[in-house]
Amino acid sequence: MMRFFKTPLFLLASHVLSSAAPATPNIILIYADDLGFGDLGCYGSRAIQTPNLDRLAAGGLRFTAAYATSATCTPSRYGLLTGKYPWREKGHNILAGDASMIIPAGSTTLPSILQKAGYRTGVVGKWHLGLGTAAEPVDWNGAITVGPRQIGFDSSYIMAATGDRVPTVFVDNDRVAKLDPQDPIQVSYQKQVGHEPTGRDNPDLLKFGADPQHSDTITNGISRIGFMTGGKAALWKDEELGDHFTAKALEFIEKEKDKPFFLFFAMHEPHVPRVPAPAYVGKTGLGPRGDVIAQLDDHVGAVIAKLEQFKLLENTLVIVSSDNGPVLDDGYQDGAIKKNGDHTPGGPFSGGKYSKLEAGTRVPMIISWPGKIAPAISAAATSQLDFLASFATLVGQPVPAGDSQNALDVLLGKSDVGRAAVVEEGISGLALKAGDWKFIPAHKGAPMFKDIRSGNSLKPQLYNLAEDPAETKNLANENPAKLHELTAMLNQITSGKIAANQESE
Repeated sequence: MMRFFKTPLFLLASHVLSSAAPATPNIILIYADDLGFGDLGCYGSRAIQTPNLDRLAAGGLRFTAAYATSATCTPSRYGLLTGKYPWREKGHNILAGDASMIIPAGSTTLPSILQKAGYRTGVVGKWHLGLGTAAEPVDWNGAITVGPRQIGFDSSYIMAATGDRVPTVFVDNDRVAKLDPQDPIQVSYQKQVGHEPTGRDNPDLLKFGADPQHSDTITNGISRIGFMTGGKAALWKDEELGDHFTAKALEFIEKEKDKPFFLFFAMHEPHVPRVPAPAYVGKTGLGPRGDVIAQLDDHVGAVIAKLEQFKLLENTLVIVSSDNGPVLDDGYQDGAIKKNGDHTPGGPFSGGKYSKLEAGTRVPMIISWPGKIAPAISAAATSQLDFLASFATLVGQPVPAGDSQNALDVLLGKSDVGRAAVVEEGISGLALKAGDWKFIPAHKGAPMFKDIRSGNSLKPQLYNLAEDPAETKNLANENPAKLHELTAMLNQITSGKIAANQESE
């Protein structure tokens, strides 16, 4: 079990900040997967104890209006790393495990900007942005020539897609880790390869059931999306996944401790399949989903403890957030809905992963930089899209043209003036938050995604989030002027007629 830090982190006697901020603080971006606004103690959860994240929030900034760019994983990661709205490009939806990389090699990205500023850059964990190209598909048994290192990361240790998709192996820089060349890997998302059992045909071999989409090749007693054979020595064990990635993140910190570094630690928790390490089984009473969030919290504590060990804490900017909102039933029969009790993963908001409603993209976000950021709660509207421009400004690099805005003062707690407009992307379209108002265009589609509201309606929707955070009372008919204003604003943003720097207050 990972320990949580016990020594005092924040020794600020007042809100007076040091004026001599280093030009190049270490930056660690911890990115949870499907973590909801209401899943942490510091955001109101009573069912799940998260002492490490609560301490981090108590000593830093806790944001109440922070947004991922999208309500699903691939596009949110694209937006975070490129500073571009993912919906501006075709094909930037949830990717298959053998998809080509959607960020072209040589692109200007958050890591490439920091790399130019002298940072050592690394990514550990979930990738899900594709590998290889259409012209040069990924070779699982040889060198992978297009991946994270071609867009600004000096090193990478990743899973290609997600835990519920093949291939269920780690990629260490440009090769599959621990692969036996005598047991080559084959992967297909079109047809079955090899003779491995599938969840569809062999449900008796499963640790827990799965829906039809997740009923292809079985590895480690769990059926996945897609077909795979070979690579037996390289297969991961889900129970060890969190500890394994955390160990690799700590290795990166120790290796690069003498230089400024940027670590993108893309955690898998609490994405499905949820298989906590044995020490966490039953820890929360909420079943595997709650238990892996407790596990996540200890992993964050281990990162902070490592920084303390090398006396790096006061020169490290730590950001913790999530790629999108929460989901309970996401393909596996792990009892998440039944065991959830009265816990509210989305906090006061409706929707969740996939949805255009607030809980789809409004996510927890904590930023810590002891001695430089005063403890506070920020209600400023912020977007992960703006990390690129903001951190470019922090390290003195040019800010590329695009959707990313310089929100450095907001991220450091020096300003409470956030974005005037945030575009939220669900799996079935866009929405717009502007001030206290939320606009969702009319859209044909299912009103529900399994256990959550989708935000789809045949009529346009308008909500006052200050009075109705759960988006239950549609005010479109009562406020035609506001509806017209936000309709026009969204059209202007999507058409590019409003530049990124004009979207701020």
